[in-house]
Amino acid sequence: MSARNRELLALLPASALLTAGFAAIFVQRSDVLSDVSLTYGAIFLGLCFATHLVIRFTLPHADPYMFPLVAVLACFGLVVVYRIDDKLARDQAQWFVIGLLLFVATIVVLRDFRTLERYRYTIAFAGLAMLLLPRVPGIGQQVNGAYLGVRVGPISFQPAEFGKIAIVIFLAAYLRDTRQVLVQGSRRFLGITIPPLKHFGPLLVVWGAAMLMLVFIRDLGSSLMYFGAFLALVYIATNRFSFVLVGMLLFAAGAWFFATHIGHVHERVEIWLNPFKDPGGAGYQIANGLFAQADGGLFGTGLGASMLSLPGGAPLIPAPQTDMIYAVIVNELGLVGACGLIGVYLMFAERGFKTAMLASDSFSKLLASGLTAVMALQVFVIVGGVTRVIPLTGVTLPFVSYGGSSILANFVLLALLLLISDRARRPTGVGAARGLR
Repeated sequence: MSARNRELLALLPASALLTAGFAAIFVQRSDVLSDVSLTYGAIFLGLCFATHLVIRFTLPHADPYMFPLVAVLACFGLVVVYRIDDKLARDQAQWFVIGLLLFVATIVVLRDFRTLERYRYTIAFAGLAMLLLPRVPGIGQQVNGAYLGVRVGPISFQPAEFGKIAIVIFLAAYLRDTRQVLVQGSRRFLGITIPPLKHFGPLLVVWGAAMLMLVFIRDLGSSLMYFGAFLALVYIATNRFSFVLVGMLLFAAGAWFFATHIGHVHERVEIWLNPFKDPGGAGYQIANGLFAQADGGLFGTGLGASMLSLPGGAPLIPAPQTDMIYAVIVNELGLVGACGLIGVYLMFAERGFKTAMLASDSFSKLLASGLTAVMALQVFVIVGGVTRVIPLTGVTLPFVSYGGSSILANFVLLALLLLISDRARRPTGVGAARGLR
């Protein structure tokens, strides 16, 4: 069976999952099995099928499983957000459609994605500018102590979601040219390999500027995500674990400094270490999230069965559609459902890294690795925060959490991975015939 036919068949279970999810919610709410769930499932399948046709004719050799895996994640998001708030679900559905359109536009415009390599510094500057936008007076928005959003008239978005893609593109392009020099020009000091500052310096300047801006806007989750992607790309490009070790030591020192000297960071760490010290105040969100996950047990309470608000209307789980959506999923689908969701993310990461291994040129390998790593780290940051492995931050769960910026940025990320995959899997001679090599 061809790759595209496998992709098409894999979309059917995703649509069936969405249909079953809405049917379960309708039964829970009104004890009636409505055929509206079939309508929603058919619309979802139609949208995915139209997108599949674009992939079939423009990227015939691309990975056949990435898009269906994203469709499954989108099903989780649409169903759970609808369970939380009907109006938010309608907005989420609109963003999903716009995300598909942006996905198609990215594929059409960037048929030869290697052109991005020539504009590395322009892209890096744009990425840094996007990180700084939330602190611009008049348009910047502060949410829970962090400057995350930008509002221009009726439009509101989080530029850091797109900034992560820009920084990864820059890192991949820069390391593609300097990786050999970084290895051959390195020196050993006390058993640690130190790269030449002449070539490593620009990399540190852009990365350091990104880190400072993220601290400036108080977006700690994105800081960890960017830092992890930086270390992953440096290791893949140089195969020197000592570079990663030095980076981790610097991160540990920086984390200690910010946790002890910066007020909002110290407060986040204190809440993380002991959320039950003030369960009705500062630790309310984390404590109730932990209770919700414990209440879900092995198989969950059922879609629509958990209690998200108190009788008076006060939220029992604050921000259930964004920061704490994973806790809602665990509560209603149990450990089994949570493992299924994480399993989908793991399969997506496996396909992304496999694409990087199949790529024939260094830029494609580094770009696919960086994009996959930054998405995997984003999942770790939010799931780790909700389960209290690390301090909770305001990062979204890709394709699942409510939010237009996250959906649009991750569809661009998916489009880039499929572009790389199509080129990597293309039979020898086909690319040359099309003038793409």
